[in-house]
Amino acid sequence: MPDSQVSTAGANQNVEIFDARPFFEKVLAYAQQYGIIDQAKLDAMETEAPKGMVQIARYFGSEFLRPELEKARERLVNLVSMNLEHHSAGDLHKAAQALRDHSLLSRSKGASDMLKALIAMPQNSHFGMGEHGGFTDEHVPQLAIWSLRSLGDYRLELARRSQVAAVVDAAFWFADQFGMDAQDVQDAGCDAEAVIRTALLMVSTRQTRLPDWVAFENTVVKLRKKAASSSAIASNITLPKNLPVQFKEVVEGVRTTILSDMSKILDRSLTPRKLFDQTPAFVGRYFWVEDLLGEVDNFDRAASTGWNKATAGHSDSSSLLTLFLCIAAKSTPKTVLTAKAAATLVRKVRKSGLKADLVSDYILTNAPAHGQSDYLRMWHDFLAEGQDVLLSDHDYALVDAMAILHRECNISAG
Repeated sequence: MPDSQVSTAGANQNVEIFDARPFFEKVLAYAQQYGIIDQAKLDAMETEAPKGMVQIARYFGSEFLRPELEKARERLVNLVSMNLEHHSAGDLHKAAQALRDHSLLSRSKGASDMLKALIAMPQNSHFGMGEHGGFTDEHVPQLAIWSLRSLGDYRLELARRSQVAAVVDAAFWFADQFGMDAQDVQDAGCDAEAVIRTALLMVSTRQTRLPDWVAFENTVVKLRKKAASSSAIASNITLPKNLPVQFKEVVEGVRTTILSDMSKILDRSLTPRKLFDQTPAFVGRYFWVEDLLGEVDNFDRAASTGWNKATAGHSDSSSLLTLFLCIAAKSTPKTVLTAKAAATLVRKVRKSGLKADLVSDYILTNAPAHGQSDYLRMWHDFLAEGQDVLLSDHDYALVDAMAILHRECNISAG
C-alpha cells in the first residue's frame, strides 16, 4: 500500500486517548481553556486548597506530618472530583460551572456528606448485625478509606446498600401496619426479610397482628388443613394494596421466596416447630414475637415448668425484678438486660405505661406457691421505690431511672 494510503487510513481512524487525570483536574483544565474560571477564582482556590488539606489531615490524623498532608491532598482532589462528577453526570461544562460558582471546600464537604450518608446506611438486613443509626466517630476509619475510592465504587456500594435499606424500611412499614414498633423489631434481632415473609403470610390469612409462636404455628396448621396444593395457597400470597410503591420491588422479591418455601411449609410430615425452629435452612427465615407468657397459657404448661423457663433457673432478686419489669412493660421476658436494652425498656414504659398487675397475675399463676408471697412483696417494694422515677418525664437523660435499674435489676455492661 502506498504511503499516501497508509497516511489516509491512519487519519480516518478514531483514536480515543485514555485520560487518567482526576476529574477535578480535567474540569479545571476545561474551565481555563474556555474561560469559565477567571484568575480571581484560581487565586481563591490556591488559598483554599492548603486550608482544606490541613483540615482533612487533622480530621483523619495529624496536620503536622508530611505523609498525612500528602494523603490529605490526595483526598481533597478525590473528594472534589467525586462531587463534581456525580452532580454533573460527567459533563465537563456543567462541572466547570459548579466549580466556578462554589468554593473548593464546599465541593469537598459535599462529597464527604455523600460518603457519610452511604456509610450510615445498613449493610445487612439482619437487625442483630446491622447498624441503623447515623454517622458517628466510630465510622471515621471507614470514611478515611472511602475518601480515596472512586465514584464508580461509591455508586456500586450505594446501589447495594439502597437495596438493603429498602428491605429494612419495608419491614418497618409492615411492622407498623401490624401494630409493632420499629424499635421492638430491631430489639428482636431478626432479619428484615423474615418480618416481611411472616407479614405476607398474615395478610394472606387475614390476620391483623404479627404472631407469637402459638399464633404462627396455628397459621401453618390451618394452611396445611385447607391446602389443596402449594400452588393454590401461593396464589393467595399477594402484596398489600396499600404497599408504598417504593417497596413493591423488594417485597415482590421476598414474596417469591415464600412461594419456593411453600412445599416445605405444607409438608405435614414436619411439625412446625421442627421445620421453623430446628431445620437449618428455615431457622430465622420467618418471624414471630417472642411471648413466653402466651406460650405458657396456650400450652397449659405446669406452673413449675413455665417458671423455670422464664427465670432460667435464677432465683436472685436482681434477676427476678428484671423479669418482672419486662413483663410489666409487655416486653420479651429476660432475667438480664444490656444497658441499651434497659434504656429502651424505660422509654417504652414512659410511652405505654407500666402494667404492674400483669406481674402480680403472672406470679400467682406461674410461681411456685411457697415463694409467691415473697415475690409479690419484692415486686411491690420495687414499685414503691422506683415507679415514679421510671415514669417521670423530668428525667430526660434517664439518669435516675438507670441508676435504679443498675441497683435493683440485673444490667450487664454490654
